[in-house]
Amino acid sequence: MGERELPLEQRSEGRAGSASATEISLQAVSKTYRSKRGDIVALRDVSLDIQSGQFVSLVGPSGCGKSTLLRCIAGLETPTEGTLYVHGEKLVGFPKSMGVVFQNDVLLDWRNVLENVLLPLEFRKQDPKQWTERALAFLRGYGLAGFEYRYPWELSGGMRQRVSICRAMIDNPSLMLMDEPFAALDAFTRDELNLELQRIWLESTKTVVFVTHSIPEAVFLADQVVVMASQPGRIVETIAVDLPRPRTLAVRDTAEFGSYARRVRETFERLGLFKTVVG
Repeated sequence: MGERELPLEQRSEGRAGSASATEISLQAVSKTYRSKRGDIVALRDVSLDIQSGQFVSLVGPSGCGKSTLLRCIAGLETPTEGTLYVHGEKLVGFPKSMGVVFQNDVLLDWRNVLENVLLPLEFRKQDPKQWTERALAFLRGYGLAGFEYRYPWELSGGMRQRVSICRAMIDNPSLMLMDEPFAALDAFTRDELNLELQRIWLESTKTVVFVTHSIPEAVFLADQVVVMASQPGRIVETIAVDLPRPRTLAVRDTAEFGSYARRVRETFERLGLFKTVVG
């Protein structure tokens, strides 16, 4: 989909920056996996506050604990130490009003697109028929008009991820957790969905935590980039991104964008994750 014009009130330079409520608070969170061959410390002493309506990117190398951190926020993992609050309440089980999108779209091939989008409502013992019109409107809005009754195996990778985003958002959660949702896509489709995700976020009041390996993607999407390192997984720097919104792909060619991306790379270089080749 193209870079659609947004209403003037949505063209802010830091829409989430004015939010005062803390949506997610991690206080000295650690996660250790026990095994007979020795413990594996996935996270150590992670503290982070994420404000309501903020878009936060977690970026770092494989094994730095990005996905583990996301799974802790989602209630899929229990921290070994520390405390985690979501929506102002100490997290026990799954947070209320949460949608999750994974790298693998996890669509059910025997259900059509509309049925996949309505699936979470069935798990919540709600009547999917009452949500059909909303689901159809979502699908039209996200470029899937005419594909409502197609099956996942008939769709491209980008279309499948659009379906998974619609499914995660069907009951309008206030919190979206996204674990490398575009990593398996080609560069063109990835750019297209970055723009689409930005549009969705700008038109809502959702808090988004987005995991990625891509520095440009992290900077392009985020209000704040959280840089993580491994062994053990930990936060080494947080960078506030002050670029006007909505952002077009052309922003990646600007000196300001380059400065943010360079700061992330330099952090990895200091940690010895990037090697500079001389001569």
